[in-house]
Amino acid sequence: MQQPIVGYHRDDERHWVAQLACGHNQHVRHDPPWQNRPWVTTREGRQRKLGLKLACKKCDAGAPADQQPRESD
Repeated sequence: MQQPIVGYHRDDERHWVAQLACGHNQHVRHDPPWQNRPWVTTREGRQRKLGLKLACKKCDAGAPADQQPRESD
């Protein structure tokens, strides 16, 4: 199911995690060549991607909402 990004936070390893409108979290790493997301490396880039829809496998599986930590920079 496609869900829009509504915010971001970092995990314990300092990787960026998108907070989705459905209440689930999804990592959005820039880790070339596997994942090419240079926009995640800057605050401006992350802000521009608010509203971008990502495929949420947790929604597809009927998983409960994730914990939503405060947004971080």
